Amino acid sequence: MSIRKRSLPRGWYPYTDTQCREQIRLFLSDFTCPEGAWLGGVAPHAGWDFSGRGAARVFRALASGTKPDCVVVFGGHLSGHDYPIVYTESAWETPLGTLSTHSTVVNELLSSRVAQPVPSGFADNTVEVLVPFVRFFFPESSLVAVHSPASERAISLGRAVSNMLRSHKLSGVFIGSADLTHYGPNYGFAPKGTGASAVKWVKDENDKSLIEKALQMDATGVLQDARARHNTCSPGPIASVIAAALELGVTEGHLVEYYTSYDIMPSASFVGYAGIVY
Repeated sequence: MSIRKRSLPRGWYPYTDTQCREQIRLFLSDFTCPEGAWLGGVAPHAGWDFSGRGAARVFRALASGTKPDCVVVFGGHLSGHDYPIVYTESAWETPLGTLSTHSTVVNELLSSRVAQPVPSGFADNTVEVLVPFVRFFFPESSLVAVHSPASERAISLGRAVSNMLRSHKLSGVFIGSADLTHYGPNYGFAPKGTGASAVKWVKDENDKSLIEKALQMDATGVLQDARARHNTCSPGPIASVIAAALELGVTEGHLVEYYTSYDIMPSASFVGYAGIVY
């Protein structure tokens, strides 16, 4: 059995089972789970110290009403020129134990040429930081992890995966991994200068624009807004999860959590995080 080993260094997420469980407990300590039969969501991926709270709350909501056969994580950081890529290992290593991959769905993604294999040596945080949450909240489910490009191909990918699960009579939940505006000198993007006015603009205008389109389940609008406003590093995963959820009859989203890294550690450079469920 091929197992995908941890590639991210210390600091991205805990190294032990006990540390993971304790952090998740803290993330959820004052959280009231929204009622609903949630089938998909958007979760941030910056690293547990910053985005872990938002991600944990999305996963908690998704786990409140279903025990799916398969959890699909749409990773990001692909350009609009890329094709979807899927992880082909039979399992993932996590601090909470091994998480199996759903080989049937992965093999069909490859054989139908919907996705290509993840290249050898490829390492990326957008999926890996969320995999321990999958293992914690869905211990009996299998994983499909596939990266979505920042193009209309992301919409086709979401539809294809949703329909593949349906054709195999598999239940599933879908998670799009995305952070929002990367603002400040560290990211080469500071159209509103620095300080409180810049933070306010990111929160009340730039991120808000993308969140509104995501809540309205406007996948094409998300892709267009990201190109125009530079308000997410990973529009593809958001578009994919919207497309997958629409195939299941979902009609609207719910904002679980929004904050920025500035709220945790004030700095001239900061990132926005949204947790959304469908």
